[in-house]
Amino acid sequence: MELTKKTHACVRLEKDGRALVIDPGVFSEADAAVGADAILVTHEHMDHFNEERLRAGMEANPAAEIWTLASVAEQLSAAFPGRVHTVGEGDTFTAAGFEVEVHGQLHAVIHPDIPRITNVGFLIDGGTVFHPGDALTVPEGRSVDTLLLPVHAPWNKVAEIIDYVREVAPQRAIDIHDSLLQDHARPIYDSMIDKLGGTDHGRLAPGASAALG
Repeated sequence: MELTKKTHACVRLEKDGRALVIDPGVFSEADAAVGADAILVTHEHMDHFNEERLRAGMEANPAAEIWTLASVAEQLSAAFPGRVHTVGEGDTFTAAGFEVEVHGQLHAVIHPDIPRITNVGFLIDGGTVFHPGDALTVPEGRSVDTLLLPVHAPWNKVAEIIDYVREVAPQRAIDIHDSLLQDHARPIYDSMIDKLGGTDHGRLAPGASAALG
């Protein structure tokens, strides 16, 4: 499997000539979903879900399908009848040849005065990759090879991220959710997570790839 980092929280996974894209949002490249055979969306926030990018992917490949939670599916189902699937915690399915498990239910708390929305994470191919969306969800009872780590967001702090890496205990963690993190701050985050996270930790520039599995 090959993972290609897109801008912010979006990644592209490729295996056996097929492609799976997760969370093509407004900060991602305009063509982030183009060429995808399947698209997964963790929640409705604009940096993870952008209808224009999803439409570009779905129209470029008439066989492409989307798997997502109800709040996103209800915005897309009419435009792509039969191609948008609603999923929730505990569901399993196959998308473009990838085996997917759904973990989690709620977005992380941003502020007590802001109502929490739904959020799901996607565990790919038995734990080869886990994308948690905007939550620090631990896929209970499952080992994770590569954790996609939401390193910087309005709803987290670095201590929580370090503890999350420790709890999931992946073989490695790769940063996502990082487009708001200034370049001069990255070495600070890298140093703390590298030193305290207890696993191999790194980041990929947008467009860079890594072999998994």
